[in-house]
Amino acid sequence: MTRRAVGLALATALITGCAPSSDERPPNIIYMLADDLGYGELGTYGQTQIRTPHLDALAMQGMRFTQHYSGSPVCAPSRGTLLTGLSTLRSQIRDNFEVGGYPDPDELGQMPLDSSTYTIGTMLQDAGYVTGAIGKWGLGGRESVGQPRFQGFDYFFGYLDQQLAHNFYPTHLWRNGERVELDNEYFSPHQVFEGDDPDDPEQYRQYQGNEYSLDVMADDALRFIEENQERPFFLYLPFTIPHVALQVPDSSLMEYDGAFEEEPYLGDPTYLPHYRPLSAYAAMITRMDDHIGRILEQLDALGLGENTVVMFTSDNGTTYTGGVDAEFFDSTAGLRGLKGSLYEGGIRVPLIARWPGHIEAGAESEYVSAFWDMMPTFAQIAGVEAPSDLDGVSMLPALLGEEQTSDRPLYWEYHGLWDGAQAVRMGRWKGVRLGGHDDANAPVELYDLDTDPFEATDVSAQHPDIVEQLQRVMESRTPSDYDPWNFAIAGNS
Repeated sequence: MTRRAVGLALATALITGCAPSSDERPPNIIYMLADDLGYGELGTYGQTQIRTPHLDALAMQGMRFTQHYSGSPVCAPSRGTLLTGLSTLRSQIRDNFEVGGYPDPDELGQMPLDSSTYTIGTMLQDAGYVTGAIGKWGLGGRESVGQPRFQGFDYFFGYLDQQLAHNFYPTHLWRNGERVELDNEYFSPHQVFEGDDPDDPEQYRQYQGNEYSLDVMADDALRFIEENQERPFFLYLPFTIPHVALQVPDSSLMEYDGAFEEEPYLGDPTYLPHYRPLSAYAAMITRMDDHIGRILEQLDALGLGENTVVMFTSDNGTTYTGGVDAEFFDSTAGLRGLKGSLYEGGIRVPLIARWPGHIEAGAESEYVSAFWDMMPTFAQIAGVEAPSDLDGVSMLPALLGEEQTSDRPLYWEYHGLWDGAQAVRMGRWKGVRLGGHDDANAPVELYDLDTDPFEATDVSAQHPDIVEQLQRVMESRTPSDYDPWNFAIAGNS
């Protein structure tokens, strides 16, 4: 028996409590990743104004995690931690790093993953899975070794460059390194309203096209599932919703007709205007939810639902720009901070997991977990051995309803704001350090998340021993090869 077969037998025995038969195949895995969706923006997490019936139903059919964390407060590094199992304590990609520009001719993507990177995709390819990624990549552009086809994915369709993903009506997407034209004329997703009547919806037509990228990618996901139903597959779906610009087809916008009292958002040099920004934002999320419902329905129609692990989460917290009103929607459910922040609102995200017959329906878990836990978790589900040098640990016991605790520290860093920021969670304690790029003595704020989940009261003065422990974790980071991503602390000189 091969090592993979032995591993599969052991994992199946763990999951089912009995010896597997020789013809059992490992479960399919579908991992859906929203873009800038806040912790409180799903009905199952307390949202009352945005309709997400399919994700709410998914939570009732599976498990809802209340203390799950993204890999970073922004897009690219968060995806990097997910795909490599390494936190930003020592990962390659520690912030967004743009190589090209926004116009089509300048599309070069972001800093690419190194050619030697071992990803979730590579691991599951080695385990016999067909691997697909459909959505937004952000870890290497069209001329780089960071493309999905060089990083463990048999198939990719979507945006390579996350800057072009600011427009939901792009001129093109990419399929396995080949440009795929869409029926849309080019226009910049970064402009202000220049009409004469901001209350006239017709004057906003210039910010729409014919083919909505989310719809095109969701249709492709359905095709991928159908074509690969006879073999184990891993489908990574990094959706572009609800990242701005605010753009959504009229059919979805009409679902929120009259729902809110709202004023037009007239745009700025960063993102597009919209005459009904609250409705547009809610409608974008609901449209994503509708497509998720289609995917779940197809799994059942093909008889795959029982043998497919489905997960849904978000890459970071709600944005603070582009006409999005996080306060109106209570997008963080009261948590402090938004996208770009290492306070809870920037990095704590929803996580829903369903696996019929294995994950208890309607369950809730307070297990503290993060993106870099996905790689070892998927390894155990697939019945293979994860790399030994990961930062993550398998959360399969928690998924199966078993007692699982961990006092290991979770670490994040971010460089786009605050003159450098670091954060560590260890048990009940959360430390946040701002301004560390140039100040080796920048203080560590300390919060007791058991009694203060909203990080309102800094208790660092009362617990200097805890502060010292968290600071040691911060100082243990591996220096980045890109010097602006380093801090003025011991070990980085």
